[in-house]
Amino acid sequence: METMRKFKPEDLTPRQRHHYILGTVNPRPICFASTLDQQGRPNLAPYSFFNVFSSTPPILIFSVNTRRDGSNKDTLSNAAATGEVVINLVNYPMARQMAICGVEYDTGINEFKKGGFTPIPSEVVKPFRVKESPVQFECKVREIKSLSDKPGAANLIIAEALLVHMHEDIFSPEDTIDPLKIDMVGRLGNFNYCHANANSVFAIKQPPADIAIGFDNLPEHLLTSSILTGHYLAMLAGVTQLPSESEIDQLSKNDKVGEFLHKMQEERDPLPMLHKEVLYLLKNKKVTDAWSILLLAEREKLV
Repeated sequence: METMRKFKPEDLTPRQRHHYILGTVNPRPICFASTLDQQGRPNLAPYSFFNVFSSTPPILIFSVNTRRDGSNKDTLSNAAATGEVVINLVNYPMARQMAICGVEYDTGINEFKKGGFTPIPSEVVKPFRVKESPVQFECKVREIKSLSDKPGAANLIIAEALLVHMHEDIFSPEDTIDPLKIDMVGRLGNFNYCHANANSVFAIKQPPADIAIGFDNLPEHLLTSSILTGHYLAMLAGVTQLPSESEIDQLSKNDKVGEFLHKMQEERDPLPMLHKEVLYLLKNKKVTDAWSILLLAEREKLV
């Protein structure tokens, strides 16, 4: 039986609470926030409490905690004073430099210089963009929402993108963003990050408008299978319709399929054999064939 730890957030120390939340809610994209203070001095700092929350209008939100003594970090003070921020996204080639900018330098220190980044002028706001970033959002601050008056409290900076800059080389031939070309990183817990490279990027094609048949329409023997895990059952449940009779008939004419069905007939319990075959087909992305052989076995009264 699986065991679970459970905690009330108020029963944890601030350090535990911070570690447990950041160590589990991940990977998180990184907002590399560029601001100016009222004297025009640049500040550049990364924040991983960040995401996009709307495309119409384009709204991005990131959270800046106050310091342990309750004072504001420069990004928060600057955003409140000027109402402007540039949100630069962080990819793998710039990740190590970005981490240097996360150090709590004194107010007025130029993190562009500390991190070795190139400041370039924005067009509709005053803070600089990071040239090395693959995507840069020039934003106005719509609202700053404080969540507590305690030290270390979060302050949500709600920003609206007024102008977006994207490097040409992150686009695919189909004019979409290629996840391998943009080469992003995500923040994990402690000092850990992850890299969205070829080994970790995968696609799940399940368009919201295409109504899937769902787990509730799977045969009971599949739901209780010890061979087919939820991942593979979801491939079967994710289809919008079952194979037609003609598709099943076509598969039944295959000599190897006929031999397989004959072997199933000789088994005292044919289900493990069937499930292993379905697993093989699903691993090879042959979802229609997997369904066809399931329905064929059912039609032949082998299950």
